[in-house]
Amino acid sequence: MTEAGDPALAKTALRELLLSRRRARTAADRAAAADAVATALVSGLAGIGTLAAFVPDPEEPGHGRLPDAYAALGARVLLPVIPPTGRVLDWGEHTGELEIGRYGLAQPVGPRLGATALSGADAVVVPALAVDRAGIRLGRGGGYYDRALAYARPDAVLVTVVFDDERLDEVPREVHDRPVTAVVTPSGGWQPLEPPAG
Repeated sequence: MTEAGDPALAKTALRELLLSRRRARTAADRAAAADAVATALVSGLAGIGTLAAFVPDPEEPGHGRLPDAYAALGARVLLPVIPPTGRVLDWGEHTGELEIGRYGLAQPVGPRLGATALSGADAVVVPALAVDRAGIRLGRGGGYYDRALAYARPDAVLVTVVFDDERLDEVPREVHDRPVTAVVTPSGGWQPLEPPAG
């Protein structure tokens, strides 16, 4: 899929399909998925000191359960803040209180820690619309996480959360794409991934 044609155009077409599927999911399916992925993430992330995560929107797996489920980890939890301008994520510590920020997305209340705060995370839960066998994820196309992951430690666990049918054989890949090391799905739980060689 990535060798023929333009990967950016292929990503756009795939995004439209996946977003349409997400919008069609029932509330019951979303609630069951949220419970399952929250349980799997808490189990898979046990023992970490600092976690960088995100607040799922109503169509994403985990909505309504994350990030509050991370309290069971006893870890420091960082959540992203989309800045008023630009495309470099800021971070804030999750204290249990959220506010609505840019694009209507929930974000932590309190001091901003800067883009480099991500470098202190032992694990990063990264949003995605799909992920393939090699850990290449398809985001929403804004590039926020592509830029943010440049600050992640090389040894940090990078995990994404998708619905079961969003595990694909292959996702269009571009040079800047950094593979994740694990994926969590409602039925499959925590699944390690094998990044591509080289």
